[in-house]
Amino acid sequence: MKKSVRIFWRIFFVGVGCFVLLIALANFGVFGKMPSLEELENPSIQQASEVIAMDGTLMGKYFTERGNRSNVNYRDISKNVIDALVATEDERFYDHSGIDFKSTMRAVATGGGQGGGSTITQQLAKALLDQGSKNMFNRGIEKLKEWIIAVKLERNFTKEEILTLYLNAVPFGNNIYGIRNAARTFFKVEPDRLSIEQAALLVGMLKGNTVYNPIRNPVASRDRRNVVLGQMAVNNKISNAEAAKLKALPVKTNYAKLDENTGYAPYFREILKDEVRRVLKDVEKPNGDAYDIYKDGLKIYTTINPRMQEYAEEAAAAHMPKLQAALVAQAKIKNGTVWKEHDDVLQKAMKNSDRWKNLAEDGLPDKDIKATFLKKVPMKIFAWNAKREKDTIMTPLDSIKYHRQMLQTAFMVTDPMTGEVRAWVGGINFKTYKFDHANLNTKRQVGSTIKPLLYMDAMENHGFTPETMVLDQQQNFGNNQLVPATGKSCTGREMTMASALAFSRNCASAYIMKQVGPREFSDFIGKLNIPTKIEAFPSMALGAMDLSLFEMMWGYSVFAGRGFSTRPVF
Repeated sequence: MKKSVRIFWRIFFVGVGCFVLLIALANFGVFGKMPSLEELENPSIQQASEVIAMDGTLMGKYFTERGNRSNVNYRDISKNVIDALVATEDERFYDHSGIDFKSTMRAVATGGGQGGGSTITQQLAKALLDQGSKNMFNRGIEKLKEWIIAVKLERNFTKEEILTLYLNAVPFGNNIYGIRNAARTFFKVEPDRLSIEQAALLVGMLKGNTVYNPIRNPVASRDRRNVVLGQMAVNNKISNAEAAKLKALPVKTNYAKLDENTGYAPYFREILKDEVRRVLKDVEKPNGDAYDIYKDGLKIYTTINPRMQEYAEEAAAAHMPKLQAALVAQAKIKNGTVWKEHDDVLQKAMKNSDRWKNLAEDGLPDKDIKATFLKKVPMKIFAWNAKREKDTIMTPLDSIKYHRQMLQTAFMVTDPMTGEVRAWVGGINFKTYKFDHANLNTKRQVGSTIKPLLYMDAMENHGFTPETMVLDQQQNFGNNQLVPATGKSCTGREMTMASALAFSRNCASAYIMKQVGPREFSDFIGKLNIPTKIEAFPSMALGAMDLSLFEMMWGYSVFAGRGFSTRPVF
């Protein structure tokens, strides 16, 4: 009997010794690098950079696949969240030193049937170590490392700091990390405004952010929320009566996922991203590293006015469908003649499409690839409805035609005295059409919008006044250069300069151009600091030159700026 007891204690102490040795080896990094205390104090958790409007409104973010998070301080987290988390995930959180041996033994004895044994601190350690091996031996080593880090965390951080680190790191699914993003995404509130039932729902998601997602699985989410509410009652965070009342409530969310396609001014944010990168090229972090707009949690303050931005987008959405309806009602569009006349455009669009390139890479002959463009397939296309898209069945070739005939627009609002951009609409829908029509480098013929600048040149430098009489007649600039080309719209009558501008008379503008001179007008545009160099030619009078909306805003600022042009800035 004594011998068996000695054997037992020998085995026990050898086991304990091996366990201690494993912990020591893990702590010294034998099984992989362990984070230092400095790294624990400053965990390298990726943070999204936030774009902030002039009034403090969050416009959008820049982030990587695992970087959509925004840190929050403990004081800015609702007590309801803290109570729900501790009551559900770690009842003895304030009593243990990182490892709850009672819960661990219970988990071992029941095989996890009555809940896991990991404390909040251990879960944080796991998140900081980014572990998750399925190999049993590796998982055992990872568990040891979790325990070591958990103990270090408890020794060097307060309980409040550990809770804050944890709530800033946890995932809520769909690339949503941290309590702030979760609160904003599911309820459109800051984390300090979360009610008891909202906090319980979000804490419930930590057990399985897909299974208990309130958007995908509202019933399962409600049931899990009610489990959390029950735990809060058991732990005296709320009364049984309050828990029963809250359990009876339906799940209500105010879901608004923030990604590159949503939020305020998505076209503007793309332009801003390039500008921020340009500025950051000459700036280093205190440790000498370069800043990363996707990972370093930058706050980027802009000049955008959210209300003006909304008005601009609403104006485009109200106006463009009417123009689109007028376009598709034209005979050439309805009967398809326009595409017979521009078959080269279709052929080029097909060969530039991802579908064509992928099939070509697979070795399919051109003839067979073209055949696939004639077979109807299910797809989503842009539509002027609430979702800005609809499901349909059409051929890929028809989808090219559909999108090619979709009218685009651009809209910009600036403060003419400072040049600060208040609103920026680069197209009808950023998700479908990424090309920005408000960009400095996106140029189109400006047409009659050039006339106010021509008239200003005439008044400022050539003695014209609003009452000067001008001739509404086709003009010959020599070498048979006639402006306008046909002269059919010319009345042949004299009219005041003010009337000519009010009614946008082409022939009168040609007359003024002849008095001013193409070269002089080209130089005048250059004096407005418009970057594009305009070649001097007579049809400039009708706007037959390519400029961007950005540049036209630059030029037009001279009217409100009392003679001074101001570059749009943001």
